[in-house]
Amino acid sequence: MRTLAFNTTKSIFIECGASRRLATHVRGLGCQSVLLVTDPGVLAARLLDPVLTELESAGLQVALFAEVQADPPESVIMAAVAAAKDSAAQCVVGFGGGSSLDAAKLTALLARSGESLGEVYGINLAKGPRLPLILIPTTAGTGSEVTAVSVVTTGEGQKNVVISPLLLPDLAILDAELTRGLPTPVTAATGIDAMVHAIESYTSRHLKNPISDCLARAALNLLSANLHKACRDGADLEAREAMLLGACLAGMAFANSPVAAVHALAYPLGARFHIPHGLSNSLVLEPVVRFNLEAAAPLYAELAEIVLPGLGGDVPAKANALAEYLGRLAADLGLPTRLGQMGIGEDDLDALALDAMKQTRLLGNNPREMSLEDARAIYAQVL
Repeated sequence: MRTLAFNTTKSIFIECGASRRLATHVRGLGCQSVLLVTDPGVLAARLLDPVLTELESAGLQVALFAEVQADPPESVIMAAVAAAKDSAAQCVVGFGGGSSLDAAKLTALLARSGESLGEVYGINLAKGPRLPLILIPTTAGTGSEVTAVSVVTTGEGQKNVVISPLLLPDLAILDAELTRGLPTPVTAATGIDAMVHAIESYTSRHLKNPISDCLARAALNLLSANLHKACRDGADLEAREAMLLGACLAGMAFANSPVAAVHALAYPLGARFHIPHGLSNSLVLEPVVRFNLEAAAPLYAELAEIVLPGLGGDVPAKANALAEYLGRLAADLGLPTRLGQMGIGEDDLDALALDAMKQTRLLGNNPREMSLEDARAIYAQVL
């Protein structure tokens, strides 16, 4: 008999326009003051305008921290913590992409617990308590609203993680209106990111479980059926909501059955070259899947039947069809497909491979063991 634990966000609310009623949820947590954690892009897009108006009209005290960067460094996290303390925030709301949500999680933890960031790196080292926390994604990608993980950039080419159930929010709000009109490249990259979460969760070597498997399959079905629609028409709210739900389900899946080598090779691209996380995943996705075929072909074949309905052939043929589908997906959506397009050259590959091999937590989940030489060869394939 197996022992299985599955953790996710306690409450998820899905409704177009739900973010404009944020005050009700803040008060429902017993709070009268709030710190909104977001990034300059969200602020410039004016997505927060109706939210801020509603919070202030409801008589809540509102402070804003809008300095989150992609792949946030430690300095940004500590600045957000200082903003929470200075404003005496009783609640933290993360509003934006994965970086903003990750920063908000750590802000809620450190502003209340008094722990240092260095103390909580690792698995289940955070002691808490934390401030009440609400997360509102504005992209359909990371699934951060349902994961107990925050990723922090700690140096050139280096990232560290905090993993703790304390990082799961009290509430996640999925509001498709916030993703209406999201630029096509962002929609495409974040959508592929969510698909990678589902694929890697389903093929993870460790902690693979039937709950995550069901969620990963459902997520991949939603994402593959709606990604092109959302990219073609940014105002298609049905497709947008399906993408948000798919990303959320994929987040639940990989939070309990973790991601692997695609992410391990993507992290150095973000840390060293500041390539957005979804695009980093997209660049190395096909060669990693092909590398894993000898170890995970039956699982890839099962996923191929989801994204390519009616697909015939034997297991190897189906697994190869999935790799081919993933290999052309980025190009079909207009994303860069080569590292050279991102300013990366042959001289960078050794450092990238070395950084990737430091991601032992992720590589340990990969269905096939990967060496330094393997990692470098994969980067070279997409140079």
